[in-house]
Amino acid sequence: MRMLLLSSCLFVGGVACAANDLPGGGIDPQALSRHVQVLASDEFEGRAPTTAGEERTVQYLIEQFRSYGLQPGAGDDSWVQEVPLVRAQLDGPATATLRLASGVRELVNGEDVTLQSLQPRPRIELRDAPLVFVGYGIDAPERGWNDYKDVDLRGKIAVVLINDADFEADASGAFDGKAVTYYGRWTYKYEEAARRGAAGVLIVHETAPAAYGWATVKSSGTSPLFDIERGEAEAMAQHTPLRGWMQRALAEAIFTDAGLDFEAEKRKAMRPDFQPQPLGQAKLSVDFALKRERVVTRNVVAKLPGGVHADEAVIFSAHWDAYGFGQADANGDRIRRGAIDNATGVATVLELGRVFAAGPQPQRSLYFVALTAEEKGLLGASYYAAHPLAPLEKTAAVLNIEMFSPDGATRDIASWGKGRVSLERDLERVAKARGRAYSPDPNLEAGFFYRADHFAFARLGVPAITIGPGLDRLEGGVEAGRALREKYFADCYHQPCDAWTPSWDPAGHAADTLLVYDLGEELANSRQWPHWDEGSEFGAIRERSNASRR
Repeated sequence: MRMLLLSSCLFVGGVACAANDLPGGGIDPQALSRHVQVLASDEFEGRAPTTAGEERTVQYLIEQFRSYGLQPGAGDDSWVQEVPLVRAQLDGPATATLRLASGVRELVNGEDVTLQSLQPRPRIELRDAPLVFVGYGIDAPERGWNDYKDVDLRGKIAVVLINDADFEADASGAFDGKAVTYYGRWTYKYEEAARRGAAGVLIVHETAPAAYGWATVKSSGTSPLFDIERGEAEAMAQHTPLRGWMQRALAEAIFTDAGLDFEAEKRKAMRPDFQPQPLGQAKLSVDFALKRERVVTRNVVAKLPGGVHADEAVIFSAHWDAYGFGQADANGDRIRRGAIDNATGVATVLELGRVFAAGPQPQRSLYFVALTAEEKGLLGASYYAAHPLAPLEKTAAVLNIEMFSPDGATRDIASWGKGRVSLERDLERVAKARGRAYSPDPNLEAGFFYRADHFAFARLGVPAITIGPGLDRLEGGVEAGRALREKYFADCYHQPCDAWTPSWDPAGHAADTLLVYDLGEELANSRQWPHWDEGSEFGAIRERSNASRR
């Protein structure tokens, strides 16, 4: 086994990972692959929250953590932190009728549009709701931007572009160029439309600005929605009656019917003087029943108690959930197994737990957290952040793991988004110490910083990053790595083909896990506190926490 571990790391400039200098024999590539194989197996049914797949997942994680000698980390000698949610799903088919000047068109849920709701009502019925184009649907006074102006959206459906106004602009403007801000995220679009009192919001899907294809939208848009528990009044105010997406081709047809050119109107929406535009005679009627129920899902938490600074914490996290059963693919396969996304991350957290548990006691306490409901809107992470098991002001850092690669070794490692946090430089330093490189996120326009569980901690001030694989493959370089990533997102992201196969090559996964260990080991035994850089929107929040800590 020692030879296997060592040889798996002899690939970057002749520099070995020196796996035998780590506790427990070092990072085991085969253990990582084995965890993914189990978690992404058909028996686990795609690991959807509140299903039999969740039960199998939770029990597997507990068994592994216990076998390493870790302690239950959720309090009261429990391995799990219960996360109460509301699940909402269509109860039967949805009907949608679009009335245009040129005639009537019946829309197909999942093909033309996706239709959902999180409002607490048994049925969603809209009759001839006018459609209004509101550009990117952004109100950002600090950036001198308001797409809504004074438009009254009561009883109307807002048609919104995905991403923000800089993505396809000729030059950087109010939104940091192609590096998408939170204003570009679909979650924000829904939130702002609800604040405006809209009857509904439909986001126009385009693959490049969304960073995923229609298959991904369809997969999530025809699955149950989850939300945190809210009072009825809050839930009604927080959500529009109707939410969903529409295909670009449908949007183009609506604009054309209104005597408008979609591309021309989109260009207008890239300017701060944009004015909301009623879409001619376009009116939408929808009707579907809703089934709502309170459910409880679980974060799984293991703890390695610290020594002299046991009251301080470092968190290693990854989300365990995937999408469960969905519509059958061309091969009749319905299980969306989530092997890369994110059984790989969970495997890393498990292996880190094993190695740390085999070593000396850290100064700070270490938490190994498998989070639920990330795919439903970072809900498990958000619940933990609101109900922390270690005080957030005493949490030095969160190292979140997402989507490590099964395609072998790379020369680099990366983090998601531009976090403007010292942890990015720390990751670069430990990578260089192992003869590797750190690559900033090459796809800032995808908005990954806002799409992973670390964001739930960051927005409350805790220094946090999500660590993912690099692109610079030993075989083929960046070009080969980018081609593999693009193919995955085009074909298998949230689809049944995101599956473990016998050709899985865990060498890169193991090398990346080693760098997370190196960074985590430093944080576990350091008196340094990671910090947000000047200009970060999260720095002031952390400063207030620092003041309370002092």
